[in-house]
Amino acid sequence: MNSLLQQLREHYPNLPAAQQRVVDLIAQDPQGAVGATVEQLAQGAGVSMPTIVRTCRTFGFSNVREFMVALAQDIAIGGSYLHRSVSSEDSPAEIVGKIVRSATASMATLERQLDVAALQRAAEVIAAAERVDCYSAGATSTFIATDLQARLFRLGVHSNAYFDAHQQLISACTLGNKGVAVAVSHVGRMPTLLEATRFARSQGATVIALTQPNTPLAREADIVLGTSVPEDAVMRVGTEAYIAHLLAVEILTVLVGQRLGSRAAERLRKFRSVLEEHGIDSEAHVAMTMAWTKAEREQE
Repeated sequence: MNSLLQQLREHYPNLPAAQQRVVDLIAQDPQGAVGATVEQLAQGAGVSMPTIVRTCRTFGFSNVREFMVALAQDIAIGGSYLHRSVSSEDSPAEIVGKIVRSATASMATLERQLDVAALQRAAEVIAAAERVDCYSAGATSTFIATDLQARLFRLGVHSNAYFDAHQQLISACTLGNKGVAVAVSHVGRMPTLLEATRFARSQGATVIALTQPNTPLAREADIVLGTSVPEDAVMRVGTEAYIAHLLAVEILTVLVGQRLGSRAAERLRKFRSVLEEHGIDSEAHVAMTMAWTKAEREQE
């Protein structure tokens, strides 16, 4: 099958003039188009927003979000073995710019991908749960699951994080119908993780999956927080997938905190007060003053 960019070029002569202007804009800067809003695309091409939607439908996509995801994946095919946007002739400044713009475009696409209703439902389920256990498979997913557990703990939610398959099964058999299992895996195909999530559901627990849409893990979950980013040229789970998961966790925990209300706010305030009082991560700690030079202490 031809790539989306090839299809844009091949069908260009047969498009209405307004849609040709849209294709011209996308062809000039595909990465910029991926990160733009419908309004920005319309302004850039000098057309109406409905024209942007019609252009996407002309190429077989039901909405702009699906078109942009396909475009981002198409862009991912190019580039070098180091990064899809980088060529071997690029200067250090060009490499910095290309990688940052690439990540920014992926995160802009994420805003259109995330299902707000699914996020709201997940937050409600977590806020009402007796226990939330976070499962992971792989180094990146384990970091994300641990980060989620720590954030929930700070909000006052009884939570744990398990990356060991044995512990995940033990957790799954004790969650019950008032428990929640949050399974984190961008790839979404690890057999041991799938086994734990299936078992958790069989015990009545609600399973939330943070993964790519349409993975085996997504199909096993009650609630799917789907994130799609272009494939990394080096790692199976690259930096953009890592950032996308972190943003999804950030959004989810803010929504959970919002539902918990004053109880969560008071816990967070207390944590901050205690840490400041004891000088943790603060220049007020005696160990920090000991590290200062004589001139710095006298100035202080």
